[in-house]
Amino acid sequence: MLQLLKAVQKITRKLRALSTLCQPNKHVSDAVDVRQELDLRTGAAFTRLQTLRLQQVFPQKLAEKLISYGSCQFPTLGFVVERYQAIEDFIPEAFWKIKMNHAVKELITDFLWKRERLFDKNSCQAILDHCKEQPLAKVESVESKPKSKWRPLPLDTVEMEKNISRKLRINAKEAMKIAEKLYTQGFISYPRTETNSFPKELNLANLVEQQQNDNQWGPFARRVMAEGGPTPRQGKKSDQAHPPIHPTKYADNLQGNEKRVYEYIVRHFLACVHKDAQGFETVVNVDIAGEKFTAKGLIILEKNYLDVYIYEKWNAKEINNYEQGDTFDPTVLELVESKTAPPKLLTEADLIALMEKHGIGTDATHAEHIDTIKSREYVGLHDIYFVPGNLGMGLVEGYNDIGLEVSLAKPTLRADFEKDLKLICDGLKNPEVVRREQVEKYKAVFMTVAEKMRLIDNSLANRLDDRPQNVPDAVVAGNGQDFKPALKCPKCGQDMIVRTKKNGSSKFLSCLGYPDCKNSAWFPSMVKNIDVTDEYCPECGPDFKLLRITFRPNPFPGEPNPNNVCIGGCDPNVIEMLNINLASVRRANGAAFTEPVRNFVNQRTNIQPVVPRVSPRQTRENTSYNIPQNHFTSRNQNQTFNDSGNSSPIGSTNFGSINNRPSFGNIPGSSGQFRYGNNGNVGNSSNNTDIVCQCEQQAVLLTVRKDGPNKGRQFYKCAQSACSFFLWDSNDSNTTIPDNQTATSAGRSSHVDVMCRCNQKAVLRTVNKDGPNKGRQFYCCSIMVDGCKFFQWADEVPNAGGGNDGGGGGGDGGTNLNWSFKHKTSRGKGKKTNTGTAPYTKTKGAGPSGTRAKRKCGKCAQEGHTKNHCPN
Repeated sequence: MLQLLKAVQKITRKLRALSTLCQPNKHVSDAVDVRQELDLRTGAAFTRLQTLRLQQVFPQKLAEKLISYGSCQFPTLGFVVERYQAIEDFIPEAFWKIKMNHAVKELITDFLWKRERLFDKNSCQAILDHCKEQPLAKVESVESKPKSKWRPLPLDTVEMEKNISRKLRINAKEAMKIAEKLYTQGFISYPRTETNSFPKELNLANLVEQQQNDNQWGPFARRVMAEGGPTPRQGKKSDQAHPPIHPTKYADNLQGNEKRVYEYIVRHFLACVHKDAQGFETVVNVDIAGEKFTAKGLIILEKNYLDVYIYEKWNAKEINNYEQGDTFDPTVLELVESKTAPPKLLTEADLIALMEKHGIGTDATHAEHIDTIKSREYVGLHDIYFVPGNLGMGLVEGYNDIGLEVSLAKPTLRADFEKDLKLICDGLKNPEVVRREQVEKYKAVFMTVAEKMRLIDNSLANRLDDRPQNVPDAVVAGNGQDFKPALKCPKCGQDMIVRTKKNGSSKFLSCLGYPDCKNSAWFPSMVKNIDVTDEYCPECGPDFKLLRITFRPNPFPGEPNPNNVCIGGCDPNVIEMLNINLASVRRANGAAFTEPVRNFVNQRTNIQPVVPRVSPRQTRENTSYNIPQNHFTSRNQNQTFNDSGNSSPIGSTNFGSINNRPSFGNIPGSSGQFRYGNNGNVGNSSNNTDIVCQCEQQAVLLTVRKDGPNKGRQFYKCAQSACSFFLWDSNDSNTTIPDNQTATSAGRSSHVDVMCRCNQKAVLRTVNKDGPNKGRQFYCCSIMVDGCKFFQWADEVPNAGGGNDGGGGGGDGGTNLNWSFKHKTSRGKGKKTNTGTAPYTKTKGAGPSGTRAKRKCGKCAQEGHTKNHCPN
């Protein structure tokens, strides 16, 4: 017989990468791009907002701190704070249970009550008393069955971080650092993987054989090979990139934590490729007076993987031998009192598990996020448990106080984003759609947070035990124009930008030199939105950008909304309408607001408008219009400018070419709506006139059919009822002027100028509604939008008389063109001041003498009842 001997053994690995080249996965690349962009934008925006503001609010404690934000960082902090608050808010509750055991010689078998526990002592005591009346325990059943303890799954990054943190007490960041070093030295596979199942083509037997010579786990490796070779338990996760973490080369020269981490990886690998531990479990069920008790015993038959995996224990539990039908007297049968316990603080392993569960971060970034919140001093470590710091608690509580639909300290926002990224990787969602949706979502949150930062100030003040400094409220432009200058500050020369009040109610111009320069200009609440355009006003110069303003409602009937305007003083109509203080937007030596209007007009003769502000149907060759009496001119309101070349009190000027639009005394809700006649004169219309409503559509002519003083009178209104346009037909023969009013300006001298609480001249109106006050005149605030709600009966004002300031139409009034759009009284939090000629008292219903008037009905003005019980 010929004997053959093997001289050389060569194991050739299968190298197929170069022979199976394929295109990179663009979906994964797109997901990475979206993640990087959103993380950068949200992190930079919120970090800058928090840091710059809170350093000023708490200069003693936070002046040198970076108060960072991250969309993974804050939910991670939120988990720690949430657990801490749960412990703080926990109220222990007493409960009672029945303890029963049976001792045979020295072996004690403990039985568990099937009810577990009761929170009512009397009920539990009653059950115990009933059991003691019939204390004989009867064995109802004995169940014996095999029991297995499963070997671990192949190791992925998250499990490695959790187990090394929990078993070896090495924090996750240090563990990853060591694992990466072992990888670069060739001792282990790539440590950043989500895969927990080995590919079939991986030669596991060779990897096991490499560990056979070790003194500690070598015998177990030889045992694995002797008992059929490696048979790994397979998980269900795969990142399609890297196999589970496993040893690739035997190492016997490592020291310290590197040796401990390598040993853990080897032992885990050998355990997962061997067999489950096997045992035999016995369950005994007994009955005492109708109450059920259970005992369990366990015998370990084969430890298998537990022989090498020293990080887990499976303890046997011996119990007495029982058979069905046996009876015995309990050794102990008593009532035991205890209390519910709060949850424990989070360990690093617990925190990583929560991050994994809620989709916060990836397996490769968990450790970094945890290390960041520690380095920022948002959290600290007490032994192995995370405890939130005052800064971290204050931030999370502040964000929760803001009342966001989804708090930034909760995992929902980030988890949704991670799901979208997974869909991008799978090719199921467009990356541009995800980018746009996420940016809009975080932008809306940022706007809300910026406007309510004072809530975070208050929360931190409580936690830091510090008094917050007074800094400007957080404001944002709202259209990505936070730092786009609208004009130069006339006080200090720095840029002024458009901002939004913290409650979103109004817009204002603020100087970037704040707090050194406190110059500002406020817009009325009818201004819905302001965009700073790239165009500048040719009249005021390049320092004055045109503002694209959206109104609610449109105060310029028939003109575009939004409209491009300049607030530099070149257009007195705009300044009057917006109630802009020119000293806030232009230097005092500006000719536009220091010279009389006649000079202002003469200097701008034949200058074309910057932006067309009138619809084509409103353009007429001979358009004349009333100029409101205001601080620009002392002319009577009945004076007109006519661009047809006719003489006027100020000479022949082409004012219409400067501002080709009507006066803006036509505020919605008043009867002074602007209208055009066929000859261009206000108040003279004919059948050929196009009456245009605020929707820039032709108005419809209707006739009053309801019984009353206006029956048969014609009026114009919006054909689609889309706006509040209303205008009496001036050619209607039924038009009359009430006897108690005068149509000439001479009537003004017959009464005292009554001032409202806005320090504006009150308008005189007449009650037309049927009732005891019909025909009675009253004064009210002229400001329709933000007025002070001033009201005064005309006959209660000394030396009061009729006038042409109002009347008719149930409060619609006359054509009063001196409208002013100011905020109520002053901006000092609603502080009221007595600035008018008519007395103002804080007592509601007080007359001119300051004495309190009797209570009257708000409907009919009679004494003795309220409007809810008005008999009229």
